[in-house]
Amino acid sequence: MEETYTYRLATVNDLQDIIEIEHASFTLPWTQEAFYNEIVHNQFAYYLLLETDGKIVGYCGVWVIIDDAHITNVAIRPEYRGKKLGEAIMKQAMILAKRYGSARLSLEVRVSNYVAQNLYRKLGFQGGGIRKNYYSDNGEDALVMWVML
Repeated sequence: MEETYTYRLATVNDLQDIIEIEHASFTLPWTQEAFYNEIVHNQFAYYLLLETDGKIVGYCGVWVIIDDAHITNVAIRPEYRGKKLGEAIMKQAMILAKRYGSARLSLEVRVSNYVAQNLYRKLGFQGGGIRKNYYSDNGEDALVMWVML
């Protein structure tokens, strides 16, 4: 039977699931306090969740500031990867950003992360520059990518 996925915005009650996914996905994960501050105090932040059968399997953070939006982070639980869920939640994030008035959406991605770059290009993103030594865990550069909404 095919799984059904739904989307909703995160609340503080979702922090534990977000942290689990974050730690399984990144070498330099955000802290629970950082996510708490994003969800509770950042008036520009929206954290979109992807669920199936009541289980949070992915999230995407979006800042919307006037007509610009920025992806802060996006991650899918390891056991759910390879099912095009990253693409699905990115499409929903693009819809959310546009709904809240954004004309553009940007993000940073490791220069070595070709899988993510290919996904973003598939969604219409283009390279817009390099942020030197962006990632503090290893000093890797980030590719800045943009898409017009």
